[in-house]
Amino acid sequence: MRDLDLQSLRCVIALSASRNFRVAAAQLDISRSALSRAVARLEADLGVRLFRRTTRSVFLTDEGEAFLSEIHGAVGTIDGAIDRLNRFRSTPRGTLRISTSEGMALQLMRPMFLAFLAAHPEMSLDIVADGKFVDIVAEGFDAGIRFAEAVPRDMIGVKIGSDRYEMAVVASPKYLDRLARPSSPHDLSRHDCIRLRMPGGAMYAWEFSGLNGAFSVQVPGRLTVNSYALAIEAALGDHGIAYTGYPLVRKHVADGRLCRLLEEWTPPFPGLQLYYPMRSDLSAGLKAFVDFVRRHTHGTTP
Repeated sequence: MRDLDLQSLRCVIALSASRNFRVAAAQLDISRSALSRAVARLEADLGVRLFRRTTRSVFLTDEGEAFLSEIHGAVGTIDGAIDRLNRFRSTPRGTLRISTSEGMALQLMRPMFLAFLAAHPEMSLDIVADGKFVDIVAEGFDAGIRFAEAVPRDMIGVKIGSDRYEMAVVASPKYLDRLARPSSPHDLSRHDCIRLRMPGGAMYAWEFSGLNGAFSVQVPGRLTVNSYALAIEAALGDHGIAYTGYPLVRKHVADGRLCRLLEEWTPPFPGLQLYYPMRSDLSAGLKAFVDFVRRHTHGTTP
């Protein structure tokens, strides 16, 4: 039997936790085929089947359960030792997996993500911008980015940029030449709105705030997309009215390509936060990213 390599053992641990080749491969930053080969090779070397595979899931065999109980702590100890050793390096190295939404990723791509990579050439970022609210620990993420009000209470939150964030209702001047501007959210029922489908499949209800508090409106429209970028592109193409984060359309509003509507109905609310688990032993890469976010927020980013 060949000597067992540490990465193969990590594959067993990740696959046993997720019971899904796609999820485990993403956590390990390898392809599904590479993960499948690693597990099959390890089973062949051991002469024991560790997993039962079905069309929908993967389960540990009794032998796999026993093997996992023996290696889990040992692999964690080794990875912890490697991570602690990396903290003595002057340059952080490794991959950070970050969960966020597409709109937030678009807003932060140049000023934060790309700037961080330029400042730390040995670091990599794996940005998953599917908008799903997931348990970042269980799904193998190092950190998440969400609106402050959505950050779990058992996580450490670090402010990103301004304390306040605004949504915006926008349309092109050409579209507004055809139909009168809405004076209240209820007027949207007479307009062609660009609807947004959420990651879970539900239609997003546009959120507003008036004298009687917050409320939502399900808007009509012939075009439905699952991306803020697509909604903005449709609005720029004179199709209808879009609802999106104001930072994503600020430039278009400033240069007159889009007009902001119903501004008094979309007041600011608490802004974005980077969040991560409460722990004393942050990896060198995550610590570098947290420090970078703090400098970015306070205007001292190189």
